Amino acid sequence: MKKTLERSRLVSVDEIHLREAPEGTEPRTIAGRAIVFDTPSAVIVEGRDWEVREIIAREAVSKQLLDGSDIKMTMFHDRQLILARSDHGKGTLRYEVKPDGVYFEFEAPRTADGDKAIELVKRRDIAGCSFSFVAEYGNREKVEYSAVTIDGREIETYTVREIETIRDFTLAADPAYKETDVALLRELHSPSRSSTEEQNKKAEEQWREMRKKASY
Repeated sequence: MKKTLERSRLVSVDEIHLREAPEGTEPRTIAGRAIVFDTPSAVIVEGRDWEVREIIAREAVSKQLLDGSDIKMTMFHDRQLILARSDHGKGTLRYEVKPDGVYFEFEAPRTADGDKAIELVKRRDIAGCSFSFVAEYGNREKVEYSAVTIDGREIETYTVREIETIRDFTLAADPAYKETDVALLRELHSPSRSSTEEQNKKAEEQWREMRKKASY
């Protein structure tokens, strides 16, 4: 039996801006970069003398993978709060694979959730985005593991080289991965980092499951 695991990968924002819209109309396009390639994440979970990071390799994501997935654009990983969707390449969520990552764009729906997303991004209460995916952590060719000790601190790294499917992109309030963008296309800003006990607990639970699946 394959040792697969669904992971939520928390990422953050470098810029938030509002796209120019025809005069007299409200901008409703939210865009950004949901996945960053070949870049170590911020610390997923840590202890006194150890920490865990993750890398999504460039080869892990292709247009074919995205086109074969049912990807929901949500808020806070709540799949009841759908803002857009790409069901096997068709729908209201647009994306593009570039050398540095996966970029997305969608028109916020004229619903209470769509209006809420626009307002939260505009107010900068939404500070980033995240995505969830499924990978086979029991296969070292698909998910590599390495550990090095630097100044007495052990740094574990999981490098995901193959993803089976992508579940969602989501707007998040507490980003943890600096290189990823989410935008309501026009005003630029640099977000502040924040964290919560609930996120830390979830990250630790996911890390323990990662180690269990990979048998490291």
